[in-house]
Amino acid sequence: MSSRALPFVRSVWESFRANSGLEPRLVDGLRVTAARPGVVNFELDIEKEHTNRLNILHGGTLACMTDLGGSLAVASRGLFATGVSTDLSVTYLSSGGKIGDTIRAEVTCDKFGKTLAYTSIKFTNAKDELVARGSHTKYVALAWKDPQNITDELSPRPEKSA
Repeated sequence: MSSRALPFVRSVWESFRANSGLEPRLVDGLRVTAARPGVVNFELDIEKEHTNRLNILHGGTLACMTDLGGSLAVASRGLFATGVSTDLSVTYLSSGGKIGDTIRAEVTCDKFGKTLAYTSIKFTNAKDELVARGSHTKYVALAWKDPQNITDELSPRPEKSA
């Protein structure tokens, strides 16, 4: 396991915060708590701007975190430019919580190829109960060209046998 995965994923998150219009407005307080190649954990303290009119976590907040989480899972494999979304799905199982609660997520890069990356995510509440799950597919072909990538370190290619 690379010790570079966590600081690299955090640097990609900081790039989102600095350059995106949506994520810094909606989920700026998101904390990346762990990362290793292919898996990222993060959490968010639920605030008013994350809730719906019932004062519980808004499904759109979870959709945003599914999108961002997929990108961070791709980053955990060494891509700084994390590609573009081709598909995103969220299944809501129960309320994710209310203001003051913390929502936690674990996202996995299930398949990492030259053209597409497939990710899946699980959201849990403070009681460690599964409240939602999602999937996110990213087109990554152009992302492989980014000079800030560290794929050689986080996703080494197997040696070709002679």
